[in-house]
Amino acid sequence: MKLHESPSPNARRVHVFMAEKDIDCERVSVDIRGGENIRAEYLAKNPAGRVPVLELDDGTFLGESVAICRYLEGVYPEPNLFGDSPLAAAQIEMWQRRAELNFMAEVAGAFRNITGFFKDRETCVEEWGRVCAERAPKNLIMFDDQLAQSEYIAGDQFSIADITLAIAVDFARQVKVVALPDLANLDRWHNLVTSRPSFSAT
Repeated sequence: MKLHESPSPNARRVHVFMAEKDIDCERVSVDIRGGENIRAEYLAKNPAGRVPVLELDDGTFLGESVAICRYLEGVYPEPNLFGDSPLAAAQIEMWQRRAELNFMAEVAGAFRNITGFFKDRETCVEEWGRVCAERAPKNLIMFDDQLAQSEYIAGDQFSIADITLAIAVDFARQVKVVALPDLANLDRWHNLVTSRPSFSAT
């Protein structure tokens, strides 16, 4: 396998997931600042032009970080990170989607539109970025309330939902376009999750 990647929250999500399962593979750097991901050769691998992309030994290309993680979960089922029962799988999927749509996407929207990081290839609307930046911290309250009742986001099991939200929080702290509130349960959980060796994976 080869992982085509560039430093990004989604590539890091795959790194952490692979580290949890002790999976390693060849890494291929993609220069997204230079626009390599929107050139024909890369678009043949992933027509969406995003990173990362997992290239399998038979020449199949898998894009979208959660889809890559689902494939790896099927091939390397332990430790289980997507749920080991129908209910657990549904709960993990529910919180994974909430983390992605209600926080990760909002932080990304704030970053891309406020900073104009990709203004050479997309229309940036600073006002929309400000809306995203305002909504993102408010949405964290839902997760703080959940974490008052459970050790991890989806219950007592560490999962892909924890990986997604923790990486999104780290990204928000890094790019500094979203003012993060002090939330005791979220802070407790974030310290717990990011102390795992997998979160040091590169």
